[in-house]
Amino acid sequence: MHSKELSIHHRHYFYGICMAGIGSILFSGKAILVKLAFTHGATAETLIALRMLMALPLFWGIYWWQARKEAMSSLVLQDHIKIFFLGFMGYFFSSYLDFLGLQYISVGLERIVLYLTPTIVLLISYFVLKKSISRLQWYALAVGYLGVIVVFIQDASASGSMALLGMALVFASACSYAIYMIGSGEMVKRVGSVRLVVYASSASALLSVIQILIYDPAAVFTQTPQIYWLSLINASVCTVIPMLLIMMAINRIGSPLVAQAGILGPVSTLFMGWVVLSEPITWLQIGGMGLVMGAMWLLVRNDPSAPNTELIPSKHLD
Repeated sequence: MHSKELSIHHRHYFYGICMAGIGSILFSGKAILVKLAFTHGATAETLIALRMLMALPLFWGIYWWQARKEAMSSLVLQDHIKIFFLGFMGYFFSSYLDFLGLQYISVGLERIVLYLTPTIVLLISYFVLKKSISRLQWYALAVGYLGVIVVFIQDASASGSMALLGMALVFASACSYAIYMIGSGEMVKRVGSVRLVVYASSASALLSVIQILIYDPAAVFTQTPQIYWLSLINASVCTVIPMLLIMMAINRIGSPLVAQAGILGPVSTLFMGWVVLSEPITWLQIGGMGLVMGAMWLLVRNDPSAPNTELIPSKHLD
């Protein structure tokens, strides 16, 4: 390979790593914005509705741009039903449980629990799909969950029994998203990553509107300006933009390296929680986070198919 070609290759690789890292950090900001919105009196139902409604035009803008460049295959009714289910599990139900859990636990614990998603995918594959798990993967699973327990001890000392409820809700969110990731693996080949994300997000937006109409129809129109601004930033900077960055990174460097770059997510969340929300950082948290990130690194490094916990549409958003 000539020096010029090698330089282009290195630059291509470097840009891909940067995109993946920045995307992971921006995704992590979602929890910070949700916590801030809670301080202004918003509810989880209102926040998820505002987030999806504001993100929807941006998603369809991306779809329109993509459709101009390549032809889209037609879909049958069964495809639409599957995509609607994936939208419910991966974008609506998972996000709603996550928002509910954030009311009771720190953003650091929330991000670490969500970072366990690949382990949940692995366990579902083992118990439901009857796929084998290596000894190293079992060790990584044990270390990862030990790390979560360590961080949970820190939250429980501050929040008491409510920390258990919060962690259970966020873990259920991760389980819901893991189901989405497994189901989307087949659909993305047929539908395409961009179209799958747009259609699934549209289903989520519809469900969130139905939910808020049942819960409090006026809530979407009666929030303070701060909540609208936080929701707009959440929808754009912490949802759509990182999704694009992650997708572009996958095209450049592949899913395994993108997943490894996702290790920046929990780290950035911990420090953003400290700076913005004044959440304490302790050695117990750092130790637990190190265990979880080390376990996930082992899983991704030794299993190229292991998906990222964040939004990798072609493997897999939250």
